[in-house]
Amino acid sequence: MKRIVIHINASDQSGIVSEYTQALSLMGININSLEQHVEPDDLLFFMRIEAEVPNESSITSIKNKLEDVDIRINSKSSVYNLDYVQNMAILVTKESLPLYDILIKTQTGEIKSNIKFIGSNHRTLEPIAEQFKINFAHFDIASNKEQANANLHSQLSDDIDIVILARYMQIIPEEVVEKFTGKMINIHHGFLPAFKGDNPYKKAWKRGVKIIGATAHYVTNELDEGPIISQDVVRVSHHHSVSEMMNSGRNLERNVLIEAIKAHLEYRIILHGSRTIIFNK
Repeated sequence: MKRIVIHINASDQSGIVSEYTQALSLMGININSLEQHVEPDDLLFFMRIEAEVPNESSITSIKNKLEDVDIRINSKSSVYNLDYVQNMAILVTKESLPLYDILIKTQTGEIKSNIKFIGSNHRTLEPIAEQFKINFAHFDIASNKEQANANLHSQLSDDIDIVILARYMQIIPEEVVEKFTGKMINIHHGFLPAFKGDNPYKKAWKRGVKIIGATAHYVTNELDEGPIISQDVVRVSHHHSVSEMMNSGRNLERNVLIEAIKAHLEYRIILHGSRTIIFNK
């Protein structure tokens, strides 16, 4: 048996669940889990179905039969092969811990992906790529930014399914962002009030913040404004030093990044404009 995930979105109306479950039943498809959500303000319906299909069934034939339901009730369905191992590219700068976290969890099978290469604007983390026997690509932005970004664009070929910015401290070119809309994930710290620029943790410490956080989100051409996938916070106090705050924040960043990667690879996310609908596993 093969595993698939089906995403469905439609205007909220009666009978959507029965329409799709009956269609799947007629194809001999066994539903393992089904989760639905209604956006009350927009009157929109979203559903995720995880199912097993006979080996002889093709994704294309399933899509074609579900299109009949789509047309009948004016909805949209998408079918994904859950057994397909997605190709991942990881972009880093000098910080090693987020990279190590992804690599180790991939090695142990917690993250199911095929890491095609690790790219960076520095060579600092190249030994880690060699340690894990993964191709390393150096984008020499300091010498020639235009050429480096062209090389990045070329390296992110059509066989790359997802791009992870694991503390990659460079602006991604617009054409690359557009190519990977809904497929490129970034992390950043979160404070209230916001502290931009260099040394945000030191600035936050000086202001005596009581909560620090982290956000994982899809990348758009508006810096740090993409649809949010995962967030978390931790309380701090005057007892915390700058380094202790930074350690807590970095741990949060790694955790929310891993959570976001897993949600994406498991097809638990449906994009709805600037929002994300995140389903449970």
